[in-house]
Amino acid sequence: FNRGLPFSIMQIYREWGWEVFQSIERYCRTNIAYGSLKNVRNTNQQPEDRMESFFLAETIKYLYLLQDPDTEVDVLKRHVFNTEAHPLRNFDEFKGVA
Repeated sequence: FNRGLPFSIMQIYREWGWEVFQSIERYCRTNIAYGSLKNVRNTNQQPEDRMESFFLAETIKYLYLLQDPDTEVDVLKRHVFNTEAHPLRNFDEFKGVA
């Protein structure tokens, strides 16, 4: 994920991702899952009693990949993500493959 970016920039992105994760844990976690907030600027509300279907498969996956410096996923040169956050290889990776 971090190939091509300076180490200091990746550290900033990782820190931001960690802050996002901590906020999700603090404000959106329920007894059994995670819920959304109607207004993210209001920290005195309870999360809704429902979890979006994409939350674990997309949001948490992106946060995990951001924190994993040894991942095989290279979004700068080899991979792109589809709308469901699945990594797919770029077409350039298939050149010469028959």
